[in-house]
Amino acid sequence: MRPEVTTAVQPLAVKKQRRRVLGGLGLSLGYSVSWLSLLVLLPLSMVFVTMAGLPLDGIWKVVASRQVLSAVRLSFWTAAASGVVSTVSGALLAWVLVRYRFPLKRLVDALVDLPFALPTAVAGVTLSVLAGPSGWIGKPLAAAGVALVNAPAGIIVAMVFIGVPFVVRTLQPVLQDLEPETEDAAESLGAGRVQVIRRILLPATGPALVTGFTLAFSRALGEYGSVVFMTGNLPFRTEIAPVIIKAKMDNGAYAGAATVAAMMLLAAFLLLVALSGLQNWQRRRTE
Repeated sequence: MRPEVTTAVQPLAVKKQRRRVLGGLGLSLGYSVSWLSLLVLLPLSMVFVTMAGLPLDGIWKVVASRQVLSAVRLSFWTAAASGVVSTVSGALLAWVLVRYRFPLKRLVDALVDLPFALPTAVAGVTLSVLAGPSGWIGKPLAAAGVALVNAPAGIIVAMVFIGVPFVVRTLQPVLQDLEPETEDAAESLGAGRVQVIRRILLPATGPALVTGFTLAFSRALGEYGSVVFMTGNLPFRTEIAPVIIKAKMDNGAYAGAATVAAMMLLAAFLLLVALSGLQNWQRRRTE
């Protein structure tokens, strides 16, 4: 009978041990929520408090402004396009870094983090020089009739520059945990590369790809420094929402700037909620 009693008591001992490990949860949670409120919730709430300085007709006048709508529309579709490009190119780069060995691999892996450390203004100046009419990249493109500077394409290039690292660093750990033997086994059973990608790689990496796209999109949507040098800030053509917010603040129209910021914030929040729901749906399908 004694061994049976010991076996029955073991789960209780494990539960008690786990409770001891989680000691201090209340203090840690309170500290985390306090810092989250101070660094995130308070600044965001001040956007709506500042916006409240305008009457309803004033808010509607700012929101319905043709220039504001054009800038917001440009910001969202270029951010979405750059998110798609960043996801595809970042996935390929992550695959190469994980699956292959080649000279200077560590250097390439370190260069992925360069946009994180590089000041965005420096990135914008560098990209505008390279992509300008006389730059190494811009000159042959200009000869072919393609313009990057002062064009939406240049905005997408700048956004991809700062978005790719998010996709690579999100996808790398997932690919490292995915054993190549699984792919080899599928191919040995007659599966083609398309079937391996569709039935093995995409289900395993789908949530990470959605996360990488979300991070790249969010980062691109609020980008200012690296984009402003590529746009030329031409109203109704290359003017993005962060530029309008900055211009309104420079003119002392803080309530108008807060209104545009709140408009961007709400739209981005709804889109991120939708992407989060898609990510959870993908995760449930793979479980």
